[in-house]
Amino acid sequence: MEKMPPIAKIYEAYTCIADKRIQLEENRALVTSSDGKKKYTVLWKENIYVSNDNATFWQGYPGYPILAILMLQHKLPFKENIISLFKNINWHELNLKYKRNYDKAIEEALSNINYDGNEIKTETEKIYNELKKLDIVIKRKLED
Repeated sequence: MEKMPPIAKIYEAYTCIADKRIQLEENRALVTSSDGKKKYTVLWKENIYVSNDNATFWQGYPGYPILAILMLQHKLPFKENIISLFKNINWHELNLKYKRNYDKAIEEALSNINYDGNEIKTETEKIYNELKKLDIVIKRKLED
């Protein structure tokens, strides 16, 4: 992978999975945003992933829709008990509130979770390190 996402995108993927906002199909998934106002399409073929979310399409790194898919495909490890803590977090609202300062958005989200924040951060860093090792390609569209 050429470009890594901010680690915050993993936390956003947690919420996406916890809220069951993913319709997973064979080589395609439909993902609803945290505020429910947008729908994203993720497509993949072998190790190539595309998505029309802003992070993936414009920044060239895997946004939370792709990260959530990679977790559900078991290409990235995760702990179910940690995922479940992130239910109903409106990341769109938090990111607007903190003007895309992802660290502050994460801190607010973690402050509202009754769980060891350091353990969550450690687990998230493990996922991030596994993401670095994945042999995937992020593109704007799949070639036929």
